[in-house]
Amino acid sequence: MNLPNKLTILRLILIPVFTAVYFISAIPYNFLIAAIIFVLAACTDFLDGYIARKYNLVTDLGKFLDPIADKVLVSTALIIMLVPVNGTLILPAYSAIAVAIILARELIVSGFRMVAASKGMVVAADMSGKIKTFVQDIAIAVLLAGASLNAGLYSVMNIIGLVMLGVATILTIISGVECIVKNRAVLKEKE
Repeated sequence: MNLPNKLTILRLILIPVFTAVYFISAIPYNFLIAAIIFVLAACTDFLDGYIARKYNLVTDLGKFLDPIADKVLVSTALIIMLVPVNGTLILPAYSAIAVAIILARELIVSGFRMVAASKGMVVAADMSGKIKTFVQDIAIAVLLAGASLNAGLYSVMNIIGLVMLGVATILTIISGVECIVKNRAVLKEKE
């Protein structure tokens, strides 16, 4: 198993660790530690792809696992941040709309890629999707770190994180539409 695939598997392993630390309020600064774990896991996403492309280490296992690990990491973070822990709520209830849009886009694009694969076509990640992922990751990290300050839902960091989550949601819609429009040939029926 090559280094990029090991990094992807590390990201998958860090997801339950991140989740456990998030929910164990007996750990001092659990949200800050969860933020650090999340950032480390998110960094493996950028690093494994970079190494795989630079050193020609792209494998079918990596093509399969990498997008799954990324989606599971972000989805897990967004969902658990909707759950209060010891009275601390990171995402207000209205944020569920953003979370639903982000998750829906990921499911739609994943399904779209499956249809493409069944036709022997490849739908590669484009720059707007990468920017979307980066903004999502930063928003999640800022929200988690801000929660460690115990300043509540309307602290400066929380407001910055929520604004970034809003931007990420807009980028999510744009990148999803762009992906489907650019690759609309995938949906054409054979004549």
